[in-house]
Amino acid sequence: MSDLIDASQSQGRSALAASPTRRAWQRFRRNRLGFWSLLIFCTLVVLSLAAELVSNDRPLLVRYEGQFYSPLIKTYPEKVFGGDFDTATDYHDPFIRQKLSEGNNWALFAPNPYGPKTINYFALEPNPSRPTLQNFLGTDDRGRDLLAQLIYGFRVSVLFALALTFMGVLLGVLTGAVQGYFGGKTDLAFQRFIEIWGSMPELYLLIIFSAVFAPSVSLLLILLSLFGWMGLSDYVRAEFLRNRQMDYVRAARAMGLSHVQIIWRHVLPNSLTPVVTFLPFRMSAAILALTSLDFLGLGVPPGTPSLGELLAQGKNSIDAWWISFSTFGVLVTTLLLLTFMGDALRDALDPRKGDQ
Repeated sequence: MSDLIDASQSQGRSALAASPTRRAWQRFRRNRLGFWSLLIFCTLVVLSLAAELVSNDRPLLVRYEGQFYSPLIKTYPEKVFGGDFDTATDYHDPFIRQKLSEGNNWALFAPNPYGPKTINYFALEPNPSRPTLQNFLGTDDRGRDLLAQLIYGFRVSVLFALALTFMGVLLGVLTGAVQGYFGGKTDLAFQRFIEIWGSMPELYLLIIFSAVFAPSVSLLLILLSLFGWMGLSDYVRAEFLRNRQMDYVRAARAMGLSHVQIIWRHVLPNSLTPVVTFLPFRMSAAILALTSLDFLGLGVPPGTPSLGELLAQGKNSIDAWWISFSTFGVLVTTLLLLTFMGDALRDALDPRKGDQ
C-alpha cells in the first residue's frame, strides 16, 4: 500500500513540475478528434507537397535501351525513345508506351499518371467524362484529370492559406502589441484607423485591382493581407492591456529595460494564447476566401489548379456530378480538420480546463 501511495505522490509531483507547454500538449493529445485531425491534415499536406511523385504525366524513372532517364527532372524529345520529332515526349502516346515496354525497357509512373494540366486525348467518353479506370475521379470540362486537379489545387490552397495566415499574424501581433502596450492616445488612434480601414469594401477593391492588374497569387496575397489582420489584432491588444499591468512588467521597467525588450521578452510570450488558437480558424478563412474568389473568377491566374474553379465547373455542368461531389468533399474535409484542430487547441490552451 505504501508503494502505491509513493508512486501516486511521485506522479502528482511530476505532473505539477511539468511545464505549461507540456501540459497543454498532453491535453491536446487527449482530445482524440483534434489530435487525429492534426495527423491526417499533416499527412495530406506532406502528400500534396510531394504531388509530383503522386500525380504526374511524366515517368519517375525510365530505362530505355540500357540507359536510365529521369523525365521528372529533365525534358527529353521523343526521338530519344524511338519517336520521329524533336518535341517533348508525350508519355501517354500509345506509340511511346509501346516503345517503353518492349524488351528490357520499362517506365515507372506515378500512382496517378496525370499532371494538373494533362489532357486525356484518349478518353473513351466526351469531356467531362465520368470516373473510369483511366481517370479514377473522371475529368473536367477540358479533359484534365480531376484527381490531379484536386491534389494540386489542395496544395495551392494550403500554401496560400499558410502564407496569408503568416502575414495576418505578423501584422495583427504587431499592431495589437503597439495598441495594448502603449495604450492611451496611441490605442485610440489605432482604433479609429481600424474602424475606417475595416469599413472599406474589400470585394469591390479586389474587383478593381483585378481589372487594373494582371491576376497573380502574390497580388491576391497582398490585397487579402491588408484586411486579414484586424480580427487577431483585437485579441492581442486585449492580452497586452491585461499583461502590461502585471508585476513582472513593472519590475522590468524598474530595471531599466527598453519597451522593445519588455514586449519581446515578457509581454509577448504571455500573450500568444489567442494567436496560437487563432491559427487553424484563420487558415480555414483563407482557404474559403481563395475558393470564393476563384469561383467568381477573381482569384489565381487561369490555368492554376484551383478548388474554386472546379466548383464553378460543377455549377456549369450539372450532369457532371463527380466534379462538384469530389471538390466539395475535399473542401469540407479540409475545413472540418482545421476546425477540429482549432477546437482542440483552444481547449488545450484554456487555463480553466486544468489537467482534466
